[in-house]
Amino acid sequence: MQTRENRISIIGQSLLLVVATLLIGFLFHWSGIPGPDADQASLELSAPPVGGDFTLDSATGPVRLSNLRGQVVLVYFGYTFCPDICPTNLVQIAEALRSLQPSELERTRVLFISVDPERDDPGRLAGYVAYFHPNILGLTGTPEQLAEIAKRYGAAYRRVADSDSAFGDLIDHSAFTYVIDPNGRLVETLGHASPPETIRAAIRRAFGPES
Repeated sequence: MQTRENRISIIGQSLLLVVATLLIGFLFHWSGIPGPDADQASLELSAPPVGGDFTLDSATGPVRLSNLRGQVVLVYFGYTFCPDICPTNLVQIAEALRSLQPSELERTRVLFISVDPERDDPGRLAGYVAYFHPNILGLTGTPEQLAEIAKRYGAAYRRVADSDSAFGDLIDHSAFTYVIDPNGRLVETLGHASPPETIRAAIRRAFGPES
């Protein structure tokens, strides 16, 4: 027969196990540990990236990159059903945005371009990016548009059918953040899960010494 002390000990151990399990799950989800869509090495990347202007659809209408001249723009290719890589990068980017001075923040935009147009309509994208930061804008277009833009930016992606995934089909995709200066030039490419201070420094370099 279990004593009261034994029952308390068992309950305590069970609670610790639950907390540890949740913590491990949280760290896996947000740490950027490579998942099914993280195998950049197996993707054929376009090189070198040249960037350039484009127009894509947002929830409020078409958005053209050249209309954002005078601002630093970060461009990231991903999709809302991404289980780990995209949330990790967006959390880091959002933290970098929050660390900017107000005068810098008002001249900085992030364009989250979905490479999953079949599932990511502009409305869904708007709701998704709103969880991270108001300066992040979700964009999408036709498969042909997205492929052409991704090629110019050196981004790569491919759909992977996975009926066992709770997220549905997954998309292998590169996870770079492209930094566009106020003149519309691609000036820097940041790797996956770059820390907020690295992203902030890249934004400030793009502004130049007179920012």
